[in-house]
Amino acid sequence: MRLTSFQLFTILLVADAIALIAGIGIGSSGVNFNFLESPLSEKIILDYRLPRTLLSMIVGAGLAAAGCSLQALFRNPLADPYILGVSSGASVGAAFVILFGIASTINIMLSAFFFAIVTCWVVYRIGKTETGIPVYTLLLAGVAMAAFLSGVTSLLIYISALDIYKVVFWIMGGFWTANWLKVQAVSIPILASSLYLILSSWNLNAILIGEEHAMSVGIDVEAFKKRVIAATALLTSAAVSVSGVIGFVGLITPHSMRLIAGENNRILLPASLLAGAAFMPFVDLISRTATTGEIPVGIITAMLGAPFFLYLLRRSKVAA
Repeated sequence: MRLTSFQLFTILLVADAIALIAGIGIGSSGVNFNFLESPLSEKIILDYRLPRTLLSMIVGAGLAAAGCSLQALFRNPLADPYILGVSSGASVGAAFVILFGIASTINIMLSAFFFAIVTCWVVYRIGKTETGIPVYTLLLAGVAMAAFLSGVTSLLIYISALDIYKVVFWIMGGFWTANWLKVQAVSIPILASSLYLILSSWNLNAILIGEEHAMSVGIDVEAFKKRVIAATALLTSAAVSVSGVIGFVGLITPHSMRLIAGENNRILLPASLLAGAAFMPFVDLISRTATTGEIPVGIITAMLGAPFFLYLLRRSKVAA
């Protein structure tokens, strides 16, 4: 029996609360929920675990919302937030500042964000035609740009071995450098873009049925595509700039919620956002407690996401 909207959102909000509490109370130094136990405990919880958990929740929510919106826009359940080359562009930006010795927190964030946004703009300009924005042209442009920028990143790593491990760790994705500055920097763009997409969920439903139907109910399809692409680009660029490349979150979460909530984006999109906000802290918790060191979050999501992607591919093949 399918859950009602109230039941689904209640379960997801409880999951978010549990993820927040677990992220704050559990870490590599053990389990500790007592702020007043010692000054060290207070510092660990307030200055390390809390911003790290909040950042993972915000990034997870943003990637899930972007993935859900692009899957509706492209009418393809295999679409994800990185399909327009955002992650490759951000990797080039981060590699530049790291390998040229100016890798402060703010410089990495700004450079990764700038290169990611520019990449999206270039992909959009390449994919755009005189008659509009064909979906497959846009996707092919994104694939080509991602391949090119991945080569640029590899070249930068090859010609400069200094601090190479920093670039590799950034590309793997994770939250070990989380701080309050990063939380503040991404909160507004991610929350604002997510709110716009949620408010546009009715239009996404119309697009999902078909562009002809969307036009028949009064939607300016090409203008709406531009706005959705801009919002998802902002979401993904902001997320990648503070966490590195964490794949498959925008693919796993929306599709999992689709199996429970159905195709209605007025329910699916906020459900995916809440699910992403719960999923990412739990993955981060595994990354920092599974071993004595720390496993990059991107490795864990790839190990979870790749089999899920193959399942989706096989399922879509059978349906066809």
